[in-house]
Amino acid sequence: MSACVSSNKTLADVTRFDVSTTQMTAKPHTVSIGTDHAGFPLKAPIINLLKERGYEVIDCGCDSDESCDYPDFIRPAAEAIASGQADCGIVLGGSGNGEAIVANKVKGVRCGVVWSEWSAQMTKEHNNANCIAIGARPVPEELALKLVSIWLDAEFEGGRHERRVAKIEG
Repeated sequence: MSACVSSNKTLADVTRFDVSTTQMTAKPHTVSIGTDHAGFPLKAPIINLLKERGYEVIDCGCDSDESCDYPDFIRPAAEAIASGQADCGIVLGGSGNGEAIVANKVKGVRCGVVWSEWSAQMTKEHNNANCIAIGARPVPEELALKLVSIWLDAEFEGGRHERRVAKIEG
């Protein structure tokens, strides 16, 4: 069963973009993305950025700006991470808060809401977040793209943070 099965979405419905990964090292190479109607305007630009950077993308929807229920698309994106189908994920919505809550309900997913360059960097360096949530209403497209890049490029610091992340995982 696919990680992107929700709201009648099956693996056959999931869009996968296969691109060269020759420039990749130990960095993640497959990213799941899920959005609701409010986050939909950021989805295509973020997918384009990911493809340009050599990532494979698992698109868990939604596919328009028509009103929808964000858990139907966010949970499958988070489940793709938990199942190992994706290395990390990006979830989008109006504020990013509800999306982060849904993603964090999936065991093994650590999703942080990012809204600034600092928050994007810290969510990886200190929390080893394998998913980020971005609110499309407060975060303009140009900044959203920058936040994604910062988060992808950041590295977990380990040390005292490793002990804390282990406590999150229980």
